[in-house]
Amino acid sequence: MIERNAPAHCVLTGAASGIGLALAERLLSAGWRVTGVDIAPAAIQHPEQYRHVVCDLADADALRVLCAGLAGCGPTALVHCAGVVRTGGALDTRPEDTELLWRLHGAAPMALVQALAPQLPDGSGRIVLVSSRAVLGRAHRLAYAATKSAQIGLARSLAAELVGRGITVNVIAPGAVDTPMLNDPKRGAAARVDLPLGRLINAGEVAATIAFFLSAEAGAITGQTLYVCGGASLGAMTP
Repeated sequence: MIERNAPAHCVLTGAASGIGLALAERLLSAGWRVTGVDIAPAAIQHPEQYRHVVCDLADADALRVLCAGLAGCGPTALVHCAGVVRTGGALDTRPEDTELLWRLHGAAPMALVQALAPQLPDGSGRIVLVSSRAVLGRAHRLAYAATKSAQIGLARSLAAELVGRGITVNVIAPGAVDTPMLNDPKRGAAARVDLPLGRLINAGEVAATIAFFLSAEAGAITGQTLYVCGGASLGAMTP
């Protein structure tokens, strides 16, 4: 359940496609207000409940403008879904890809937390970061795995800092999800989709898991990473 007694408002990055879009639709159907942030235009129309902000989160200046514009928006939750994949290993990772991945996966959620955490309600505020099963190790995903791993350290540190206010901070780490990102020509090598489950993960399945972490029932869970990976992490050493 994701309904709340008081009006709920989620600031959601990556809201125009994939997991972010699935989550936006789920929250809106439950009566939440959503401020969606994406480099792409809005893919959803809810004029009374939904506001869309076009922003390149990897652009430091655009990110600063976004954070300033979110002052006083009164969020209940922050969910950082925005992300991209760039392949590359020990010998062929490009510095520009590393910079892009860090800005999007590390610097952006840190800046958003600094802007929004003071506004989150004590006792019910929620932060969820969408990482990746690749944090457990994946050949030729050097910068991607490293920057997604940074989200886990960020979340645990934030959880320790905010637990006294009753604000939870958690991470979802999906495996291969059936989203447009799987076919993004900019990613490099094709995704591996041979999950033990025998199929790709549905974006709605990940959105449902995020929705649980946003719920009142998840109020005692913080600083945790949950792998929604179709069995891809079985037998792997977890952080």
